[in-house]
Amino acid sequence: MPVRTARKQNRSRITGVAAVAACASLLLTACGSTKDTGASSADGGGGSGEVGVILPLLTSPFWQSYNDYVPKKADSEGVDVLKTVNSNSDPSQQITDINNELNQGVKGLVVAPLDSAAIQAGLDQAERKGVPVVAVDVAPDKGKVAMVVRADNVAYGEKACDYLGQHVTSGKVVQIMGDLASVNGRDRSEAFRACVKKKYPKLKVLEIPAKWESDSAAAKLDTLLNANPDIKGIYLQAGGVYLAPTLQTLKSKNMLKTAGHKGHIAIVSNDGIPQEFDAIRKGQIDATVSQPADAYAQYGMYYIKAAMEGKTFEPGPTDHGSTIVRLPSGILEDQLPAPLVTKANVDDPKLWGNTVK
Repeated sequence: MPVRTARKQNRSRITGVAAVAACASLLLTACGSTKDTGASSADGGGGSGEVGVILPLLTSPFWQSYNDYVPKKADSEGVDVLKTVNSNSDPSQQITDINNELNQGVKGLVVAPLDSAAIQAGLDQAERKGVPVVAVDVAPDKGKVAMVVRADNVAYGEKACDYLGQHVTSGKVVQIMGDLASVNGRDRSEAFRACVKKKYPKLKVLEIPAKWESDSAAAKLDTLLNANPDIKGIYLQAGGVYLAPTLQTLKSKNMLKTAGHKGHIAIVSNDGIPQEFDAIRKGQIDATVSQPADAYAQYGMYYIKAAMEGKTFEPGPTDHGSTIVRLPSGILEDQLPAPLVTKANVDDPKLWGNTVK
């Protein structure tokens, strides 16, 4: 794919030696800027070469959309990307997929980890071969990555908590959790739980561990509703896999009431897929947090190209509305914006969920 000779915008505010000088002169300690490390071709191919992209699954509309964005964003960033590989929700398969890509001679990898701990084995393999890795959506617990491209998942849980807390005065609420082997599942679950306890003590949280599996979510929600027909609210940690089974289960029990009608169960989701937006318009659910599938693909490509060119980044604000932070593990993470979507702004054309079919 062609490499552009000029960028429409300079995503890093300052590059190379200029970054150091500018930061010093402005007395800034965190510029979110790049630094030229002088990396050789052994450290990622000197900016050129094929890039492998590994998906966690393709059964979710969110990941289907991300998959569709990858070749488009690779083209706009001048990245030579191979056909994506689907690990099909299997952490062991994902390690095999990484090794297969490395054996094909890729010079960079963009991976959406399934398991924050298990992914280390694949990251270590890449490091041994001098191939940089950018992690998308999930941060690894250990291992070397050039950047994590992710939204603030603690904020996801807190936004869901605040919405339900402000619309449900008391009673039982359910959170259908993701895989707790993933930092995303842990962050969203712990944040929601802690927020309710601190700010909305009249709510009682019931939990369904569903591991990002729609069948598991449906079966466990059915059982929970049999024992707790007085549920007032539900938090879906992933609308891409939990929305359809949740609505179907509620409908089968005659509990799917539209917003504004007696018996309506307030529902907040995560993902920002078109199906969630349609459900908001119909009054079936109340809100979702729009996880930026388009920006995940775009900045996954941007950061892997930068890593292959030997560039690194510093914590601080970026010029694309996000902030680079240093995680406790020492890894850098670009925390992209993820707005709350309700009936008031669901038709905003800037939301990626309104740009896909």
